[in-house]
Amino acid sequence: MTETTTPDVHEVLGFRTSAARLLVGAFVVTYALIAVNTSPPGSIWFELTAWLIMSLAAVALITVRGDPLPIPITVALTASGVVAMNLVLYKVDPPISGLQLWPSWAALAIYIYMCVRGRAVWAWIGMIAILGSHMLWGQRMGIGYVEGLQLSVVKLAPLLMATFFAWRIRPASRRVFELREQATLRVAAEAADKAVLEERDRRLAQLDEVARPLLERLARGDPLADDDRLTARLLEAHLRDTLRAPALATPAIGNAIEATRSRGVEVVMLDDGGLDGKPVSVRDRLLNNVRDALDGADTGTLTIRVLPPHRETLLTVLHTTDNDITRLEYGQDGQLMPAQRADNADERAHVDVEWAVDPA
Repeated sequence: MTETTTPDVHEVLGFRTSAARLLVGAFVVTYALIAVNTSPPGSIWFELTAWLIMSLAAVALITVRGDPLPIPITVALTASGVVAMNLVLYKVDPPISGLQLWPSWAALAIYIYMCVRGRAVWAWIGMIAILGSHMLWGQRMGIGYVEGLQLSVVKLAPLLMATFFAWRIRPASRRVFELREQATLRVAAEAADKAVLEERDRRLAQLDEVARPLLERLARGDPLADDDRLTARLLEAHLRDTLRAPALATPAIGNAIEATRSRGVEVVMLDDGGLDGKPVSVRDRLLNNVRDALDGADTGTLTIRVLPPHRETLLTVLHTTDNDITRLEYGQDGQLMPAQRADNADERAHVDVEWAVDPA
């Protein structure tokens, strides 16, 4: 999902689906036809206004998010049925025929879904207001309060059923989403554990491949030649690099580091996570620069560091020799920034201190 929302009964009933939109479309079209066909002479604009109000209420019911419904929308939906009903009652005279009081049925549908969406009390307020409107209309028309009430009292039964349904389904829906969230967290934890185990197995296999032969020779007590000691030092440094600079632990970089160390250059690799999430093009550009720096170093100490995220500088290369210090900085786009050079011992000490105290 692009938008992060809290799951609620709105999803349980599928209000965000195409079927819900189709249902609202049918609601709008149906009551448009009823409003036009049942309107008394001279009342068409009252009927169409009532239809527009109920149509907007139906659209808001499935599009507005939140559980329960936000109070402003709740008040508007409650009032929509009452206003639409009184607009029609203003122009309708007894005797009533067919569906001339259609807004009460449209409002009933709105109030039923308001119950499901956690606003049952407001739905009952709206329905009682509609019943009161019918009673006042009946008294005004001379047929009495009771006759006016009988025109819509039957609608209390569906609303009562909807209230009971909401009372039962809402706690169940919350429980469903709690269980789903727990299942998601459990799956995520299992995936993380699996990733840790896979990484451990990968590193053990790598260690077994590169270190076992030398360790077996040491265990047998075989004498080590100078070449063997150099191999051991290079192996130890390689294993250290894979732990301290995993973002730079590629086969090409590893070969370049081994060749550089074989020339007597001390190489220090550090990774503070700045490359995480970077585009492949930036990573490749930086890795090529690192390889060039390794290939170009013949003496001294070469320290390559990936800086922490959200720094202006993404990677630094510090090459220290007896008489010179060169510091190269690469920005977030992988391009070389202005280099810094130090040609005396005081400046060299300053750069070393700066490097040592530059924390993550």
